Amino acid sequence: MTDPMSAATPAARSELTTLTFEQRGSVAWIRLNRPDRYHAFNKVMCDELSWLWRSLRTDDSVRAVVLSATGDKAFCTGIDRDFVPAEGGVEYDFSPFHYDDPGQLLGPKSNDFWKPVVCAVNGMACGGAFYLLGEVDILIAADHATFFDPHVTYGMPAVYEPLLMLHRGMPFGEILRMTLLGNHERMSAARALEIGLVSEVCPSAELEDRATWLAEVIASAPARPMQATLRTLWAGRELSRRQALDLGNTFLNLGMNEDDLAEGQKTFASGRIEHRTR
Repeated sequence: MTDPMSAATPAARSELTTLTFEQRGSVAWIRLNRPDRYHAFNKVMCDELSWLWRSLRTDDSVRAVVLSATGDKAFCTGIDRDFVPAEGGVEYDFSPFHYDDPGQLLGPKSNDFWKPVVCAVNGMACGGAFYLLGEVDILIAADHATFFDPHVTYGMPAVYEPLLMLHRGMPFGEILRMTLLGNHERMSAARALEIGLVSEVCPSAELEDRATWLAEVIASAPARPMQATLRTLWAGRELSRRQALDLGNTFLNLGMNEDDLAEGQKTFASGRIEHRTR
């Protein structure tokens, strides 16, 4: 039987088969690209996305990333069902001592990628999609986007996905409602905005422009202080207040240098920035 999760990573970004990659100035656009499967991830996508995050870590021409999906029906619908055991068709190891979770290859932070990632949710986001949503930095959504977690409905515990969203700061009651109701209720983009899961909702036709503006503004700042800031805030979520403040001095010194300060002074001297009010 052919393993539906077997694949080799590409040798170049142009060889990606489950993703599309485009660089616009200092912003990289990554789109999940399995529309016939509603962008469900298989081993190929896991390997390609992990490889891509890691290749971008040392690419100084990229200062920010936008993560989305092709089309407008779905962002990601979790793991491809071809990998789910059904009627004994796929061997599955339920050992309590080890578990190789394919979803742990997907997220930017799991791949030690610390450049800012804007995620533009352009449709359904469910189940394993939360591996990605739980590790991006800014979440925005089209007004038709929906969020749900069908695990329990189909006889599977919901574990890693809700835990990632819990540590991201999604309200505990909302996580419980979403995971316990499974496939019987979907959270709208409007509700996701109300609870702070996403920071902005817009018409589908405007989603790319909104994501572009966010990423380009982020990419316009010096890269080293931006990455130090990102590492500080994510580390701070895992630590006590005192531990986080003590660690802050380390990241402050790692992220500060004369060239970036000089660039910042030029920005300050160039005049008032035309800002948006949200």
